[in-house]
Amino acid sequence: MLLIGAEDEEKWLAEGIAGIQHNAFYLHRALDSNNLRDALKYSAQMLSELRTSKLSPQKYYELYMRAFDELRILEMFFKDESKHGVSVVDLYELVQHAGNILPRLYLLCTVGSVYIKSKEAPAKELLQDLVEMCHGVQHPIRGLFLRSYLAQISRDKLLDIGSDYEGDADTVMDAVEFILENFTEMNKLWVRMQLEGPGRVREKREKERSALQELVGKNLHVLSQIEGVDLEIYKETVLPRVLEQVVNCKDDLSQYYLMDCIIQVFPDDYHLQTLEMLLAACPQVQPTVDIKTVLSRLMDRLSKYAASSADVLTEFLQVEAFTKLSNAIEKVNQLLFSP
Repeated sequence: MLLIGAEDEEKWLAEGIAGIQHNAFYLHRALDSNNLRDALKYSAQMLSELRTSKLSPQKYYELYMRAFDELRILEMFFKDESKHGVSVVDLYELVQHAGNILPRLYLLCTVGSVYIKSKEAPAKELLQDLVEMCHGVQHPIRGLFLRSYLAQISRDKLLDIGSDYEGDADTVMDAVEFILENFTEMNKLWVRMQLEGPGRVREKREKERSALQELVGKNLHVLSQIEGVDLEIYKETVLPRVLEQVVNCKDDLSQYYLMDCIIQVFPDDYHLQTLEMLLAACPQVQPTVDIKTVLSRLMDRLSKYAASSADVLTEFLQVEAFTKLSNAIEKVNQLLFSP
């Protein structure tokens, strides 16, 4: 039975790839002849292949990457107004007439990337527009990959200090809000994947979800790399919002991965200064979460940090880091082994 399912899936994947290649052929012809109308037509038909619900996340990823490569080529065409004769402002409106919502949003994100680079409209407004429009796709896998595409095309256009897009200490929060909103929606979609299909395939479904966890985690990686996200922003906005999503999603796979991701991607000194907040979330996760391993990794990382210099060790002693970690582990043990 499983073999037949695998064979069927390979067939559906092959059909999807063939559909993308067929439309990409005509798309390239349209691009070569600077025919914007046909370029939009065949790109929308090509992207319609991503509307499938027949593929597992891994197979869907293969299909998505075929479309992604074509979208890179299409974006280069959109950038050159001399080829198609339409301003980026008008182009942004034009692609919103694509028939189905999924191709429409992929095209909108692609033109949006060009629009932001043109600086003909504030990056903040365009990014907010795109992240809100992506609410239109609520299918877990399709929505997750769409938002992953949005995260990918926006990564070099965030309002960071020293960036080309109005970045300064005041506007960094706009970038933070954009990433946090996209992260929250991606995590919700990722968690909802567990509800797809019959309960008897839960184990297989969880393996499939695990394979996609980095799509969600990339948002936290991007946040950690924003120059303007200082300790204050991390303490007052980033960590509370991420932990809120971790606790509220009530999903053991998500909780374990995201707690570990927080520990791995953000700086040691941030963890030291927000230790109580991070530790307070640990007893609130699902009982099935291996929180002891998470705490062990946190302790290992902070121990190495403490050993890095005498000044850091002094700071550790001042905030009573080791005592707080020990108390947190004891509290978790009590919850795990209480009758």
